[in-house]
Amino acid sequence: MTLNHIVFIVMDSCRYDTFVAARTPHIDRLGTAERRYAYASWTAPSHYVYTMGMMPHTSPKEVFASEVYKSEYLQWKERIGGGEIEFKNFLPELSLPKVLSKLGYRTIAKVSMPVLNKYTLISQHFDEYKLMEHHNHFAGMVQEMEFPDDEPQYYFLNLGETHYPYMLSGENLPHISGVHGAVKGIAADPNTAVTGGKQVFEPEQLAMLRAQQVKCVEYIDGLIGTLYEKAPPNTWFIVTADHGELFGEEGYFGHGPIMHEKCFEIPYVEGRVK
Repeated sequence: MTLNHIVFIVMDSCRYDTFVAARTPHIDRLGTAERRYAYASWTAPSHYVYTMGMMPHTSPKEVFASEVYKSEYLQWKERIGGGEIEFKNFLPELSLPKVLSKLGYRTIAKVSMPVLNKYTLISQHFDEYKLMEHHNHFAGMVQEMEFPDDEPQYYFLNLGETHYPYMLSGENLPHISGVHGAVKGIAADPNTAVTGGKQVFEPEQLAMLRAQQVKCVEYIDGLIGTLYEKAPPNTWFIVTADHGELFGEEGYFGHGPIMHEKCFEIPYVEGRVK
């Protein structure tokens, strides 16, 4: 039995309606993207959920959560292309890369966000784990990826292009730290606040940033087309996001310690290239 190669693509901070506004002819070849919901509103916990083998959820009613989780784990049988896989295979670690390693996969993660660096718990059980040299380097990931005939590959990719500042070149925008940058700033000077809490953008700038995220989705889509050319037919793709983003709605910007539906609505599509 030949196992599928698996490519799991996470567009950091890409909200669902941004994705829908973008032209994505290559991603569309996998199927129609669903609106799903992230388990968390920022990068680290959402990626941890994915390394457990879970997917963004559909918010089902009248069902016990445990049944949803079990059903989700069993869907990995289709993604790998058959073989024996049960919920108990994930116990006790609840680690997807470990389960796949036992099946013969080489597990490789390439990430853009420093909060996901190799010293974090998220890196556990991967054969290779790399923080890319700069924020917008999906092109470098695609260039490095290989699909040998004799060993199935599992690629877990975190893409920074759709994360603030949503720019593919050097536009000058205010610096806003995430958790990794905030902690570094506190360590350097614990008596100095890293960033203020007030809104730093005008409505026109927020509209421009939203439009920039749409452009970044389209840029990613083009590189996914390039990746299709490298990947063999037995490659299963998952394309989603880790959380959404706020562009001024109800006074919110960004993501993280925010309870707003746009922080949780994300796109989700998976399958083989059609």
